[in-house]
Amino acid sequence: MYQRFEAGIAFVLTVVVGAVIVVALYRLIVSVTIILVLQSLNPLDHAVFQRVFGEIMTLLIALEFNHTLQFVVNGERGIIHTKLVLLIAQLALARKVIIMDLFQAQPESLLALAALVFSLGVTYWLVRERDDRTPGDVKAYRFPGD
Repeated sequence: MYQRFEAGIAFVLTVVVGAVIVVALYRLIVSVTIILVLQSLNPLDHAVFQRVFGEIMTLLIALEFNHTLQFVVNGERGIIHTKLVLLIAQLALARKVIIMDLFQAQPESLLALAALVFSLGVTYWLVRERDDRTPGDVKAYRFPGD
């Protein structure tokens, strides 16, 4: 019974995120039309590039999130897997790097962003390393130099 409840909630979330995706796609189309066609701005201009690709990355994050929820709705997976959440977080950080003006950002912000990217990368590597091992594999991981 709880699995049906969980699938129902995931379905409602899928519909809500789907609505967000449709609205974001509409706004992206309008934004690109206004910026590139009506205002005749150069798409290679850094500010235009940041804005357009920031919006595209937002759509990709929402699509990936919705795709992840489909696993729960379809009953393929009971819970959201850690690797998928880490990949969505990495997409969100990639979006932040794209839209951030690195020349005007505070050094502390850049250091924090770099630490987040590094820690998510290491965490994803560790989770993948664990998942890639075969069940009969008993070798322990050794750090370089051990």
